[in-house]
Amino acid sequence: MKRELELFWIALIFYTRIPIPFKIEYTDDKLNKATRYFPLIGYVVGLVSFIAYFLLQFVLPLELSVIGSLVVGILTTGAFHEDGLADFFDGFGGGWTKEKILDIMKDSRVGTYGMVATIIQLAIKYFGLIYLIPIFTQFGVLAILILFIGYHAFARLAAISLSFVLDYVRDDEKSKAKPIAKKQTSTELFWVCIFGLIPFLIICSYSIYFIFSIVPVFFILLYFKNFLYKWIGGYTGDCLGAVEQICESIYLISLLAIWNFIS
Repeated sequence: MKRELELFWIALIFYTRIPIPFKIEYTDDKLNKATRYFPLIGYVVGLVSFIAYFLLQFVLPLELSVIGSLVVGILTTGAFHEDGLADFFDGFGGGWTKEKILDIMKDSRVGTYGMVATIIQLAIKYFGLIYLIPIFTQFGVLAILILFIGYHAFARLAAISLSFVLDYVRDDEKSKAKPIAKKQTSTELFWVCIFGLIPFLIICSYSIYFIFSIVPVFFILLYFKNFLYKWIGGYTGDCLGAVEQICESIYLISLLAIWNFIS
């Protein structure tokens, strides 16, 4: 248990800006094993975002409360995944060879492709939550909490799943940051699925039709698996960050589309 708690703290340190009041001994091997808690970090970010929304909605309209929750979520992760999204679109938008794509992605500057992608991504999440929160309100406050936790955890499950089927292609010496994951085992896969699917299954309990929301996410992952292999032969941390953000939006859109279809 002590070993697992240490891995969770490493995941929390690496994937968020939340400080912990004690020292953790870090190794690359521990970071790889800490990947099993990546979807669980989604619980933390989702919970913090929900608390911000819940408190703000007492004094602000829905729209501003949702903006507040998104801002708090971004601050919690230090825009970790949003940065990956921007770098990804800059890299693949401006590069036509593997070397050029990787060079652009490691550049700290944000280009037009990255800026536009980030704006669209945030807009989709904003409007998705604006429309979904009133729907989940009828199931109770707990359902809204599960919605916040669910889309963060499920998107992280989707993104990290690519690391089990693709190779890491960035040279660490030239990388801006440590890789999100490089070597995975069946143990990591098991716990990633458990933590990522629990809130998804709870959401499905509100309507069995919500189970179909997994379909578009699956096809998005299949597309990116083939796309990344074709262009760079694998993945980087930026790629997984971009996929995580895209899957957040796809999942929210899917839930909304399914509800509109059945209602």
